[in-house]
Amino acid sequence: MAKTGVTAPLGFQAAGVACGIKKSGEKDLALVVSDVPATCAGIFTKNVVKGHSLKWSRKVASRGTARAVAINSGCANACVGEDGDRDAFEMARLVSQLVDCEAEDVLLGSTGVIGYRLDMNKIEAGLADAFRSLSPDGGNSAAQAIMTTDTFPKESSLVYDYEGHTITIGGMAKGSGMIHPNMATMISVITTDANISRKMLDRALRSVADSSFNRISVDGDTSVCDKVLILANGLAGNPVIDDEGPAYSAFENSLRAMATELAKMLARDGEGATKLIEIHVKNAPDRNTAHLILNAIAKSPLVKTAIFGCDANWGRIITAAGYSGAEFDPDKLDISLGNLTVCKNGTGVPFDEETALEILRAPEVVITLDMNQGTVADRMWTCDLTNDYIRINGSYRT
Repeated sequence: MAKTGVTAPLGFQAAGVACGIKKSGEKDLALVVSDVPATCAGIFTKNVVKGHSLKWSRKVASRGTARAVAINSGCANACVGEDGDRDAFEMARLVSQLVDCEAEDVLLGSTGVIGYRLDMNKIEAGLADAFRSLSPDGGNSAAQAIMTTDTFPKESSLVYDYEGHTITIGGMAKGSGMIHPNMATMISVITTDANISRKMLDRALRSVADSSFNRISVDGDTSVCDKVLILANGLAGNPVIDDEGPAYSAFENSLRAMATELAKMLARDGEGATKLIEIHVKNAPDRNTAHLILNAIAKSPLVKTAIFGCDANWGRIITAAGYSGAEFDPDKLDISLGNLTVCKNGTGVPFDEETALEILRAPEVVITLDMNQGTVADRMWTCDLTNDYIRINGSYRT
C-alpha cells in the first residue's frame, strides 16, 4: 500500500471503517491522527446555520493545536439542539481517550442528513475499530469513509524541497452537492509535516482557499457542515516558517497546487455531472467584477444544462454576466468556447456548429469571457447540470 492523501506527510496515520451509520454498510467513519501535537487552522461555512461538530471544531481550531480529526458520514449532527453539542463533545472525548490527548485536541466533522442525532453507540464502537486500524497507509481508506454522494474518494499530495528539507503536503476532501464558494464548500482535511507557525499556517490556508476551494460551484448551495482543516506537525525538520519570506512563499505555492487539484476533483464529481467546466474571466476592471460574473455563470442552471446538452447557446453566458450585479459595458465582451469565438463585442458571430459540438462533447469544457475593460483575470470551476442531479437530490433522505 502507498502512503496517499492525509498520510503522505511524515507522522500521520489514518483509517476508515464502517460503523453502521450508513444504511448501505459502506465506510462511514474516518480517523486521522498525528504522531505528535500539530499546529492547526480551519475555515468554516458562512451559513448562519452550523452543525454541532463544526461548532466544536471552530473552538478547537481557535486554540491552534490538535492531535486528531474524526469525521463521520451519513449523519450531519446538525439542528438537533443541545444533544448535538453533547454528542460532539462525547465524540471528541472518545477519540482523546484512544489517542491519549485532551478532548480539545480533537477536531470533528459530520456530513449527511440534517436533523438526526448521531448513534453514539455506533460511533464509540467505530472509533475503537478505527483506532485499531490506524496506519500510515490508511489515507485512501479515510477518504472513502467521508464520502456521501461522491462517486470516488478525493486525495492529493505534493512533495517539495526547500533548502535541504523535504516537505510533504497531503489532503482529502468530500463533496459532490451543496457546493458553492462561501467558505468552506465541502469537508477537507489537509496535513503537512512542515514546521510553520499558527499565524502563517492560518494565513496560507485562507489565501489558498480563496483561489481553490472558493472557486468551485456545483449547485449554488452551501452546507451547514462545510469546513477545511489543516494540521502541521513539523516533522520535516525545517526551520520554523514564521514570516512572509521565501520559505513561506514556497509552502503557500505548494499548498495552493495541492488544494487546487482537490478542488477540481470536487467540481468534476458534482452530483450527476458528466463534464468539468472551467470558466475564465479576463481583462476585467477589478476582482469584484470578475468574481460576480464568474459566480453568476457557474451557478446558472441554463448555462450548465446547455453544456450538458452540448448546445453552444452563448446567449445564456452573457445573460448570466448581465444579471450578476457587476457594472460593465456589454458591448466590449468577447466569449469563446474552447478556442472557438462565438461572441465579439457583445454581438454574435458566425461559427462552425460542428466544431462547437466537438468542443462541448469533451469531458472538460473551457468558457472564456474577455471583458476588454481592464487587466484583472480570475477563474472558477463548475460542472454540467444533468437529469441525475435531480434524481439524486429528489430522494437524498429516503
